[in-house]
Amino acid sequence: MAGAPHNPNALPIYIQISELLIRDIAAGRLIDGERLPPERDLAAELGTSVGTLRKALAELTKKGLLERIQGSGNYIRQKAQTQSVYGMFRLELPEGGGLPRADVLEVAHLEKPEDLPAFGTSTFVSRVRRLRYLNDTIIAVEEIWLDGSVGEIRAEQLSDSLYHYYQKQLGFWITHAEDRVAIGEVPDWAPAAFEKPAGTITGFIERYSWAEAAEPIEFSRTWFDTDKALYVQRLK
Repeated sequence: MAGAPHNPNALPIYIQISELLIRDIAAGRLIDGERLPPERDLAAELGTSVGTLRKALAELTKKGLLERIQGSGNYIRQKAQTQSVYGMFRLELPEGGGLPRADVLEVAHLEKPEDLPAFGTSTFVSRVRRLRYLNDTIIAVEEIWLDGSVGEIRAEQLSDSLYHYYQKQLGFWITHAEDRVAIGEVPDWAPAAFEKPAGTITGFIERYSWAEAAEPIEFSRTWFDTDKALYVQRLK
């Protein structure tokens, strides 16, 4: 877990570890019935303490993804679905999984531009631009537009997971989303750290997201580096 910059709003380390393991299960890197390494070894591998690791494993046990057998060890138990703050994050490292995190580049509040597709009911939106990582690898830039009818995004409160922020700060949960995957040009606001210059053709995702209302309340665009990440959708 070393290498990530300090963020006062970041998810607790034990949640980050549990989410990393959930993504490894989803990616098939950890399979049903597999025994995890001894806790001290796994804690050392993840760069954390045994106590923090045990809290992460307790989260997996609550979600039904881990069976802890006294005197034997910790065993993976796969489920078709589980609630995860990164459950709808479809980008993975080529070898599978990877813990998502993000650097916020900009948060703005503005009238909804006319060139945006239709979503929500308000004329105002919050716009967030971010640089995305998997583990310590920069894999994407993204632009998220949240309809003003459900609240306003505050930069000082943001964590690595916008969906977690929506739940904890704005009081709603994204229930489902529709992705349209294609190719597109890297935007002119992308930072040099992304490595693909503005105008370069790369992977592109448009997403509409819904909460409880009939209309989508979020629209986003993500440009991802196809040399470093893959879009993965599992059908179960």
